[in-house]
Formats: sequence, C-alpha cells, structure tokens
Amino acid sequence: MKQKKIAIIGAGITGLVTAYYLKKADIPFRIFEKSGHIGGVIETRQENGFVYERGPNSGVLANVETVEFFEDLGSRCKPEIADASSAKRLIWKGGMWHSLPSGIAGGITTPLFSMKDKLRLLGEPFRKKGTDPNETLSHLVIRRMGQSFLDYAIDPFILGIYAGDPAYIVPKYALPKLYQLEQNYGSFIGGAIKKKREKKEPSEKKVSRDIFSIEGGLQRLTETLSEIVGKENIELECSGLSVKKSAQGFQVYYKEKQEDFYQVVSTIIAGELPKLFPFVENRMWEPVSRLKYAKVTEVAIGFKKWNGIPLDAFGGLIPFKENRNLLGVLFMSSLFKDRAPKGGALLTTFVGGMRKAELTDLGEDALFQLIKNELEITMGIKNNDPDLFQYSTHQHAIAQYGADSEARYSAIAAIELQHNGLYLGGSIRDGIGIADRIKQARLMAERIIKEA
Repeated sequence: MKQKKIAIIGAGITGLVTAYYLKKADIPFRIFEKSGHIGGVIETRQENGFVYERGPNSGVLANVETVEFFEDLGSRCKPEIADASSAKRLIWKGGMWHSLPSGIAGGITTPLFSMKDKLRLLGEPFRKKGTDPNETLSHLVIRRMGQSFLDYAIDPFILGIYAGDPAYIVPKYALPKLYQLEQNYGSFIGGAIKKKREKKEPSEKKVSRDIFSIEGGLQRLTETLSEIVGKENIELECSGLSVKKSAQGFQVYYKEKQEDFYQVVSTIIAGELPKLFPFVENRMWEPVSRLKYAKVTEVAIGFKKWNGIPLDAFGGLIPFKENRNLLGVLFMSSLFKDRAPKGGALLTTFVGGMRKAELTDLGEDALFQLIKNELEITMGIKNNDPDLFQYSTHQHAIAQYGADSEARYSAIAAIELQHNGLYLGGSIRDGIGIADRIKQARLMAERIIKEA
C-alpha cells in the first residue's frame, strides 16, 4: 500500500481533505495546484482592523463526515460556531426587512406571503408528490406552496446559496434533502415532522447544522491541513499540468517533469477536465463540460463606527422580484468574533449571479457607488464612507445543478469505470458547500484506501 502513490489535482478544500485521510492511512500522495497558493477559493485577509474572506464565508455542520472531521482534527483546528443571532434570516420586501418565519405559525402571520398561499400552506401535507425527477425548484414550490413562497422564501434562499435561478435549479441534485422529503414522506411539512421524530444513530445526533467558520478565518483550516499533509507534498504553480495513461496507471506532467502514479483524484472545475485528461474521449466529457457556473463579485465592506440598522441576524437576502442590485448581505462581524474593530461592522455583499451577471463586469468606481447606494437603502447607512472596501470576482463561483445533472453524473460514473483509478470530485457533483466537499473527500479517500 505504501508504494501506491496517488496524484491529487487541486489544493483546495477537497484535495486537502482527501490528502488528510490518505496520510492517516499511510498512503503516499502528491498534490498538484495550478495557482501559487494553497486553499483554492478559500482565502482570508486582514486589513485596517478587519478580518474578511475573499471566497466562502462560512460552512454548515450539515453531515456526520464534517462533524467527525473536526473531531479528528481536535485542538489543531476547531470550528467557531456562529452567534445565536445567525438563526434569524432577513428577507427584503417592499422597502424593509422582514424575518423569514421558521414555523407554520410564523408562515401564517408573516407579511412575506400572500393570504391565498397562506391558506394553501394548510393543505401542503395532503398534496400528491411529484413524479418528475428533473422538476425545477420553481415548479416544485409553486405546485406545493404557491408563488409568494417561491418569490419571498425559496428564491432568496437560492440566491444566497447558489446565486442561481429556481427556474433552472433541480432539487434532486441541488437540494436532495428537500427533494427526499416529498419523495419519501409525500410532504415538506409532514416529512419534516416525521423525520424529526425518527430514531437517529448516535453519530447522526451530532449533526447540529450550526453555521461555522474558523477563529481568525477559514484560511486557518486550509493552512492547518497543508501542515498536516506536508507542504513538501504540494506542488504549486503547475499551470501546464496534464495527465496521461500508462502501463502502471497514470503519468502526471508538470514543469517539464514527469511522475508516475497508480491513481489520480481530480477536484477541478468542469471546463478544465478535457485538457487535463486528454485520454478521455471528448464525447464522454461533453455532459460534464457543459456544467454552468454563476459568476459572482464578492465585496467585503467595513465600518469602524457602525450607524446603520441593528445587525442581529445571519444577514439579509434580497429576492429577485424586488429588483435590487444585491444578492444579499452577510453580517460577518455579528456572526464571528474579532472580524471588525469594537463598535464597528464588517459586511459581505454579493452581486451578479445567474440573472444579473453583467454587474460583475462593473469597474471599481461603479461597483463602489452601487454598493454604497444599495447599503444606504437596505442597511440604513447615512454619511458614512467605509473604512474597508475590497472585492473579488469569481468567474466560476458556484456550480449550478440543473436538469443536465443526471447526464453529468452518468458521464462521471462511466469515465471512472472506463479508466480505473481515476476519481472525479469537486463541485461537479455532490454539492457546493464546505461540508459537501469534506464529505466527498472522505468518501473518495475511503474508496482509494479500500481499493489500494
């Protein structure tokens, strides 16, 4: 087993966690990264008294694998659980914020939903379940709950997670737990109640679904992992990377060098796969390569003295129907410690996404003015220029799981079957959150260990 080297393409969270579990199993590996830094899109910066992220801002303790991963890391890297105020979500409607209701009673009394749909909500447990596995999220929600629930609950939720369009997103792949509630229990409301009453395994009881970061920022996690797996096992600036088949497995070509491996794990985006693996027929890549990604500009904006609305929530989401130029705002300094000077505030805002991608092409001055104007209206900020304004545009920010996901998943399985020893991971499948990446990485590592 010690002689079977594994190549891991990509030094983001998926690649690092895969390497972490391989190292625990004493299986040699090498990580290849095209950029000059470790951590992929996870990047934390400190400036002018603020600690902000240039990629993901938080994760969710959403599965057993993620909980056990942090248990295994122990004191080397502990998750920082968000403040209790994170349970509150704000939705913008009619020029003001409203709390998103968390139960049936709140759903009946909130001004977010129409009276017609509130009455329809009472009948949701009795409606027939859908039969189309590729039904879009918008169709599913209108069918079960009504248009206003789509407009003021699900649409902003999808903007916050996927920066996407509910008319494109397919729940079976993008929101599998929601999809299974209807398929397994026949209802969202009834299913949630029944599922809560079901007996859970001890490991499942540890899944709190708490929002988390790492004290000092998420980059502390990737730095910790790089130290554990060994920086000597990570090769950076491999921009001309390519992989070929060999009699023993695979050959990785980088920096005018060549190295032999038994197995290869890929964690890169869909569009780069055909060039990296030229031995796979283009027709097999086609269902994978057409995966869409939301383009998003992320803006960290900080104030040393805050004079806006109370920041007593996870943040605010802005439905597409409200026709504003922000996807949402996260109240980062309220969620996690030491993200802004005392008495100040750190916000993270997002523009672009699948339906307003053109906003990501704004120049710095135009973007600054747009953000300032939007925050004056939505956050009540007056005559207060920010003490921090930093932005980053992500061309392939978030994979969009639409009706083409079934063909993509089938193609991935066929490619792995045809080319034994090749593992295709990353956001091309299995979800887009940090917890999804940790779970996928552990399961891939377990497959490798089992087959080694």
